[in-house]
Amino acid sequence: MAQNNQNTAQQEPLIRVSHLKQYFQISTGFFKSRPLKAVDDISFDIMEGETLGLVGESGCGKTTAGRSILHLYEPNGGEVYYRGKAIKTKKDIAEFRTKATMVFQDPYSSLDPRMIVSDIIGEPLDVHKAYKTKAERRERILELMDQVGLNSEHAARYAHEFSGGQRQRVGIARALALNPDFIVCDEPVSALDVSIQAQVINMFDELQEKLGLTYLFIAHDLLVVRHISDRIAVMYLGHMVELASADDIYERPLHPYTKALISAVPVPDPKIARANKRMAMKGEIPSPLNAPGGCPFHTRCPFATDACKEAMPALEEVEKGRFVACHRVREIN
Repeated sequence: MAQNNQNTAQQEPLIRVSHLKQYFQISTGFFKSRPLKAVDDISFDIMEGETLGLVGESGCGKTTAGRSILHLYEPNGGEVYYRGKAIKTKKDIAEFRTKATMVFQDPYSSLDPRMIVSDIIGEPLDVHKAYKTKAERRERILELMDQVGLNSEHAARYAHEFSGGQRQRVGIARALALNPDFIVCDEPVSALDVSIQAQVINMFDELQEKLGLTYLFIAHDLLVVRHISDRIAVMYLGHMVELASADDIYERPLHPYTKALISAVPVPDPKIARANKRMAMKGEIPSPLNAPGGCPFHTRCPFATDACKEAMPALEEVEKGRFVACHRVREIN
């Protein structure tokens, strides 16, 4: 695995994803089906206390990757390791889910409208029998609400009585209930107003510092990802095409797809925006059901050659700590 060298010898990664695959069989007619390769052989490490941003266009497999790591979808191939131990059996998964959890994208649909807030937040405690008395349960729920900036009087309300930002805080409190080490944040601010997004992002930062959390932060807003991430992984059509530090990705992207993504980020200064050369991608993103052979980006890449159509480039370390999947990466940079 190319990424094995990305961590120092002294430190074992908290999460290691090795050749993860997630295929869905899609019906195409009478008794016929074909695989939709939502995640196709991706590998990376996440170090303890780190935030790894995962970015790409809609439909590239970001959310599926996050859910497959948590085994909400059973992977079709590859391994997920937590503190060096492979997650395989039902017992492994149950234990892993006390240490790894998820904050979902839509706070409107991820909370049960029939449950009051205290029961929503307390549900993981109930499932894993993580308290001895009702008083201990209530004390933990109020502690969690305080951590995410909710008042104790909110405990008896229903989700529909809250704003979007408050609902997402309820979802975050639920995710924190069992003192996890690792949280998959699946576009947690994309459904919120811009003014609320900053508050929630800052809260993620504060919780990470206070509780020592590790995040996989999935998003399509590149400015949000840069703000919160230590490193960024870029996905395209189920494949990982670049992995590097957040600063490297933004200041000197190497993969043509990453270059196009970064060039499309709006710049608030009109003079700088006019001076920037935008790299336009041609065409639309292909359907994952009919993904092109070879490099998945070759149909839209201005640098593609015949070799790109024939062979899928390996994700290799082109500089220290920097991984790129491109046949021509050294020629075009």
